[in-house]
Amino acid sequence: MAEHESGQERTESATQKRIDDARRQGQVPRSRDLNSAAVTLLSAAAISVFGYRAIDQLSLMMRGGLSLHFSSNIDPAQMFSTLGGAAVTAFMAILPILAAGFLAAILAPMSLSGWNFSTEALMPQFSRLDPMAGFGRMFSITSWIELAKSMLKFALVAIVAVMMLKKDAQAMMALSQQSLLVAMKHSASLCSSALLTLASSMLIIAGIDVPIQLWQHAKQLKMSRQEIKEEHKESEGSPEVKGKIRKMQQDAAKRRMMEQVPKADVVITNPTHFAVALRYDDNRNRAPIVVAKGTDLIAARIREIAAEHKVPLFEAPPLARMLYRSVDLNQEIPSTLYAAVAQVLTYIYQLRAFNKGLVNMPQRPVIDVEESDSMGAKR
Repeated sequence: MAEHESGQERTESATQKRIDDARRQGQVPRSRDLNSAAVTLLSAAAISVFGYRAIDQLSLMMRGGLSLHFSSNIDPAQMFSTLGGAAVTAFMAILPILAAGFLAAILAPMSLSGWNFSTEALMPQFSRLDPMAGFGRMFSITSWIELAKSMLKFALVAIVAVMMLKKDAQAMMALSQQSLLVAMKHSASLCSSALLTLASSMLIIAGIDVPIQLWQHAKQLKMSRQEIKEEHKESEGSPEVKGKIRKMQQDAAKRRMMEQVPKADVVITNPTHFAVALRYDDNRNRAPIVVAKGTDLIAARIREIAAEHKVPLFEAPPLARMLYRSVDLNQEIPSTLYAAVAQVLTYIYQLRAFNKGLVNMPQRPVIDVEESDSMGAKR
């Protein structure tokens, strides 16, 4: 098919996903000529190697079958036993030749497309029962091309067969003048020679057919640019779906972050545009960590949750901005902000002690981030 349903030409090579999907459906390159040549060649080779042995075994089987004892002729059970033994002997005699043909029938397709077992290819396709579609396939250009190829192959094999018959005519006529065993072995030799000659001609045909089949298979799997875009969307996900997933992930992250606000020691604010929640556990952390942060609406929500759970709010605009921009969630604050944050936490701890009546009202510190940074640098 040269065009896509949308009218776009299929000019792009198939993607790996398209190739894998085709293999699952049993759509792989095949060459009947390669299979026929391989089966004929290996069968001929097996006849030339195992033919004499098979003839000896078959001749012994025939001699035994033609020299039955009288008791075997009148005993049905003995007759069936003798017949079964002869069948097993005949099968074992020709087994190497059958095995060679079977092996060739498996290896030839695998050499072209690898091992592929598709259950989808075994499913019935009722669309092939449509008579109109069948007539269309019969009189299509592809069918005429296949017919021309078949005629050419027949002509080549016929020419080789005629030349071979002329060459071996005298040897075949001489078979009638030979003893049975010698004639059978000579026949096996002539048969293997004939099959090897035919297989050679079929290999020439297969050498032409295989590249054609590979090219046709690649052409059938070609894709339009729109198909590639749609496949990419299916594989990677559409932008709309990815956006929804990203939003859901962000919402989940926000919920987890908000759950940490009640556990904070202090929320440092801008006071309205920024809010950063800090928690410090000297048994687990070397420095305070940022458990929540946000701007505008998120900052407002952090302040609301902090107020609901009585987490202290501390207004320090420069410090809030620096913490928001320089520290990620669940990360420790940098050493340059140790002094400033230490002043805030010290004030919060003293304020808690004051609320319990343990100390006097602490004085609120004035946080100068630049001054604190320089102090940290001096230390």
